[in-house]
Amino acid sequence: MMNNKGWSMAVVGLALLVAAGCSGSKVASKSSAELPRYQVRTIALVPFTTLTTPQMRDAAGQIFSAPSGAHQFDRGLAGPLQIEQLQSQTAIVPTSAGGTVTQLLWSRLKSRQGVTVLSPGEGAKVLAAQKPQPPAGLAQAVAVAKQLKADAALIGQVMVYQERVGSRFGANPTARVGFEAKLVAADGQVLWEGNYYERQRPMIEDLLGFFERWGMFVTAEELAGYGVDLVLFEFPFGTAGER
Repeated sequence: MMNNKGWSMAVVGLALLVAAGCSGSKVASKSSAELPRYQVRTIALVPFTTLTTPQMRDAAGQIFSAPSGAHQFDRGLAGPLQIEQLQSQTAIVPTSAGGTVTQLLWSRLKSRQGVTVLSPGEGAKVLAAQKPQPPAGLAQAVAVAKQLKADAALIGQVMVYQERVGSRFGANPTARVGFEAKLVAADGQVLWEGNYYERQRPMIEDLLGFFERWGMFVTAEELAGYGVDLVLFEFPFGTAGER
């Protein structure tokens, strides 16, 4: 028979399993069927851009991409890149958000084992020297990869970046972050896509996620850091190194 301690551990374990099942995946990723044909040893990290269109928080009809496993409370149609309904108050992604997510990626990628990742500063210099400027997206990725003689370039966009209002012990609204990343070969083939979205939930809605943050409400930058780690866990090249 189980003693009281054993029952307590079983209850906690069951609660964590239930929470994990209810919270849903915050990341979606997809690899190209052409991926096995490519050898990727060098990757150029291109500074991430930000969505320039004003968002509506929780307004019907306003959408953006989010993972298919995003919390039931937020999600719309099923699919690898999901639709998210935002709030009624207008919000704009701060231009600094692209740099924040880029630097978080660089802090992890620069020590990644099995692949060489070039700094975002090198990618930025290539883009600044391009005359005329290639349009944002795949064209920029190809231009940077070719100029730096990299096998591929990692590009992305921050689509949601809203700071918490409050403190670590109570926030409303809580932090919300969403971004997407694409690995593009030097010939223009998209090899991999990763997509993250999360609005931090209170403990009763996301027990596991709340425990992961030590029972506190995190900042948008901290939430973005969690997102970067989750996305890179799905990244098909190299392995995590020491930070």
